[in-house]
Amino acid sequence: MPRRDLTLKAGQRAWLREPRLRALLRLLNGDGGETRVAGGAIRNAILGQPIADIDLATTLLPEQVSARAARQGFSVHPTGIDHGTVTVVVQGGPFEVTTLRRDVSTDGRRATVAFTADWRKDAFRRDFTMNAMFCDAAGKIYDFTDGYAACVNHRVSFVGSPAGRIREDYLRILRFFRFHAAYGRGALDQAGLAACKRLRKGLASLSVERIRQELLKLLVAPRAVETLKAMAEAKILAMVLPFQPEWRVLKRLPADAMLRLHVLAAPSDDLQQRLRLSKDEAKRLRALAEAPPLSPALRPDERRQLLYALGPAAFRDAVHLAWARSRASLADPQWRSLLRLPGRWAAPQFPVTGADLIATGLAPGPAMGEMLRSLEDWWIASSFKPSRGDLLARAKTQGKDHA
Repeated sequence: MPRRDLTLKAGQRAWLREPRLRALLRLLNGDGGETRVAGGAIRNAILGQPIADIDLATTLLPEQVSARAARQGFSVHPTGIDHGTVTVVVQGGPFEVTTLRRDVSTDGRRATVAFTADWRKDAFRRDFTMNAMFCDAAGKIYDFTDGYAACVNHRVSFVGSPAGRIREDYLRILRFFRFHAAYGRGALDQAGLAACKRLRKGLASLSVERIRQELLKLLVAPRAVETLKAMAEAKILAMVLPFQPEWRVLKRLPADAMLRLHVLAAPSDDLQQRLRLSKDEAKRLRALAEAPPLSPALRPDERRQLLYALGPAAFRDAVHLAWARSRASLADPQWRSLLRLPGRWAAPQFPVTGADLIATGLAPGPAMGEMLRSLEDWWIASSFKPSRGDLLARAKTQGKDHA
C-alpha cells in the first residue's frame, strides 16, 4: 500500500514558500475549497530537479476558481476549460488550476471528463505514478499510487494498467520513454514496455505536433541515447521517424535536440514536414548536412576562413558533429580549442560595398556582383588583411583590365 504519512523534506520544499504560490493557495483553500499542488513539481522536488511550472488541482469548479481569482485582482485565462483548467496569473506568475476529474470516455487522443471531489479518482486517471502525487502548502504529500517510491527508485511506471492508460492516450507511449530518459535508472519497467510494444500502432493516430514535442524533449534528456536504442529494439522508433542507428555518435554529442536529430534521422526530403520543424530548425539541419569536415588539422588561416563562411553557430555545430564522428576523446584539447575559436576570434566585416564600387565608376549590374565576390574571395584568401583602400585599388585595376 502507498504510504500516506509523507512530507517533503526541508530542503525539498523551499519553492512552496514562493509568495505568489502561497497567495493563490490561501485564496483557493478558503470557504470550503481544497487546492493542492499536483504532479511534476512534487516529482522534481523529490528528485532534486529544477521546478519550472507549478500546477494546482482543486475541488473547486472552474467558474469558482475564476470568480475568486477575479475578486482578488488576478487575471484568469480559460486555457483548457473543457477539461477544467484555467490559468491564473498572480503578479506575472502563471499557475494552471485544474478541477479534479475522472475520465468518462477516451479515444486514444482526447478524453471526455467529469468533475469530481475525489482526490484518489483524479490520481488514478493520471499517466505515471511519479506524476500522480499531490501536496499541500506545508509539503504534506498525498500519494495514492506509490509515486513517492517510484521517484526514490527512479522507476517510471504507469498508474494501474499500462495498456489501459495507453489506450486513453497513445502519446503516453512516447511519454513513457521520454520520462524514463529524463528520470529513470536501470531497465525500463517491463510491464510498461510490453504494453507500449503491443499498442505501438496507436501512434499513427497522433498529430505531428504532439509527436514532435515529445521527441525533441526526449532527445535532450540525460539517458536519451540508451532510451532511443530501446525504442528501436521495440520497433517503436521507426514509427516516429526513419532513423539510422549511429548510437556512438549520438552519445558523443551535447544534449542539443537539432544536433541529435540530424544524426538520428535518416536522410529525407520530408523531415521538415514530417516533424513540423520551424524554418530556423530546418535551416540549421540543412547547414549541418552541408557542413565541411572540420578538424584540428586545419591551419589557423583555414579555420578562420571556415568560421567566416559558416558563422559562429554553424561553425560550432560543424565542430560538434565532426568531433563526435572522430575517434578523438571528448576531452581532446585540440578539438576543444577548435570549438572555442568563435569566442576568441570575431570575424571582420567585409569593408567594401556596392556603393563604394559605384563611386569608382563601376555601373550597377551583374558585373558589380561578380566584382564584389571576387574582391571578397581575395580578401578571405589573404587572411582578411587587405584594407578598404587595398580592395578599392584592386577593383579599379580589375575594372581597367575588363574595360
